[in-house]
Amino acid sequence: QVQLVESGGGLVQAGGSLRLSCAASGRIFSVNTMGWYRQAPGKQRELVAHITSGSSTNYADSVKGRFTISRDNAKNTVYLQMNSLKPEDTAVYYCRANINVGTVVWGQGTLVTVSS
Repeated sequence: QVQLVESGGGLVQAGGSLRLSCAASGRIFSVNTMGWYRQAPGKQRELVAHITSGSSTNYADSVKGRFTISRDNAKNTVYLQMNSLKPEDTAVYYCRANINVGTVVWGQGTLVTVSS
């Protein structure tokens, strides 16, 4: 069984920074695209950023220039560096990964709260 474990959420003031981590563990043969999604209260879950196994990246327009996604393939870990945080970034952030062939795994979520 494969699982994703996230860490790094918390409370930060507007303009501050946080770094999220997500590590995959279990019976893993390959880790393909990894990504971060978020869901704010009363809203649908949305893509924040994703990164392919070749490190190509894609970002939501709302976070471009402020967030950076990266990965450490040796550790099966993906990171999200979040700078210049805004109150509207407040949400539960979820890690998602395509693992092995045809398996999509989600993390349990980590709460990020940005105070004004």
